[in-house]
Amino acid sequence: MATTANIRNGAVILHKNKRMKVVEFQHVKPGKGGAFVRTKLKDIQSGKIIDETFNSGHKLEFIKVEAKAMQFLYLDNDSYVFMDNETYEQINVASDSVGDGKNFLTSGMNVDLLFDGSKVLDVRLPSHAVLEVTDTEPGFKGNTATGATKPAKVETGFTLNVPLFIEEGEKLRIDTRTGEYVERSKE
Repeated sequence: MATTANIRNGAVILHKNKRMKVVEFQHVKPGKGGAFVRTKLKDIQSGKIIDETFNSGHKLEFIKVEAKAMQFLYLDNDSYVFMDNETYEQINVASDSVGDGKNFLTSGMNVDLLFDGSKVLDVRLPSHAVLEVTDTEPGFKGNTATGATKPAKVETGFTLNVPLFIEEGEKLRIDTRTGEYVERSKE
């Protein structure tokens, strides 16, 4: 059995009989008293995020998860269809397992699916996605020194703030962890 020293972002632990994914953690050594680990844990089943504190050295049960490279094919009613890149086997994943990743998934995108046995625990997207702007106000010359932004809708239906010079039809590089504009894509 492992301890708090083995905690890493993305690790899956069994806590209060629930599978919890470590979203964030911080080792804290106060001047007085024992060290502890402050964590943010995401319940894989419900998606609820809780704050939990463990004393340093507390024993935790880590769940061995398997990651498989899969390709997103299409949305079928309320489930997402992925294909195994090696066996070409298709698997349906419930939309609640995809979570906010739905804002960045496009056909043909390669992702990692995390499995505990045959159960899908999580969908891991690449850190950046390239999406095309489908709707935004016209761009204006000048006004770029202020750092002003405007809303833009991309091909998945997700809306984000972009600089004023971005126009419809342009491809943008977007950070999938924060949902923020990074740069115009050269692809």
